[in-house]
This record gives sequence, C-alpha cells and structure tokens, in this order.
Amino acid sequence: LLIVLFQPELRRALEQLGSSNKLTRFFGFEKDIIAKTKEDIYKIGIAAMELSKTKTGALIVIEMDIHLKEIVSTGVTINSEVSPQLLVNIFTPNTPLHDGAVIISENKISAAACMLPLAADGDIARELGTRHRAAIGISENSDSITVVVSEETGRISIAIEGNIETVSPDNFERI
Repeated sequence: LLIVLFQPELRRALEQLGSSNKLTRFFGFEKDIIAKTKEDIYKIGIAAMELSKTKTGALIVIEMDIHLKEIVSTGVTINSEVSPQLLVNIFTPNTPLHDGAVIISENKISAAACMLPLAADGDIARELGTRHRAAIGISENSDSITVVVSEETGRISIAIEGNIETVSPDNFERI
C-alpha cells in the first residue's frame, strides 16, 4: 500500500539517484567521464568548424542532467561514438538525416534528425532563423547546451539557458 501511495515520490528519488554523480565518484569513474566529455567537446568543435567553413547548417544538442528522451524519440536512433566525421556527414545537405538536430547523450550520438521545440519569445532577433529558435527553445526547456552552425553566415553559436551567443572558433574550446 505504501509503495502505491508514494509511487511518484519513489520514482523521483530513483531518478535523482540515477542521474547523480555520487555513485560514479564513489567508484572513481568520474575522471574517465570528464576526460571523455572534454574529448567529445573537442570533436564537436572540430565538426562545427568544418561545417562553418562550408556554411552547412547544424544543430548539436548536448544533454546534461535533464534527459531528452522525448526529443530523441522524434529522430532516428544512432547510438554511436562522437566523431567529427560522423557529425559532418549527418549534416551534409540532401542526406536523409541532415534536417533536425543531433542529440548527444552520455558521450554518444544518441539520435539524429530530431525535432526541437521552438522558442516562443517575441524578443528574439528577426535575423535568427528556425535553427537558432530551436536551439533557444531546447535550452529554455532543459539544461542542455546547443551548438548551432548557421548555413547563411557560417557562424557558430551556443545556446544555454535560453540565451544564444555567437562564438569564434578560437573561443569554442573555452566554453
């Protein structure tokens, strides 16, 4: 009876335990995860710079603590290691997966061609297109970090917490 009454609370507690890094810290895995994450950020940066050179539009969402399972379910499951070559290939125009976003979850390319919620804010600059509005939208609805490459200008932007900022390739690694 208690399990039925407190089911939502139990589920929430289990989710928090599963998403916390306390267990990984205890077993010493955190250093490996941090190193892998830094390596993935470097790879994403290489891909973004390559896509920028050719003015190929891209949306790369990096999942943080809030899981994006609903977003992942809108796309095509990839479940692959992060590589600059694969990211560039996914966003190549006129290929089956180039529209939509790539979701990176737990150091893997989880899915491609995912649909993101658009920002509804009327204060967003008119020169920002749908790709940038989607990046702002997902960053408003989660704690994710989204890398955007503009197909019109080739500029690389980062969306965090509902804000978007253009970054130079030199500053990308510092973010």
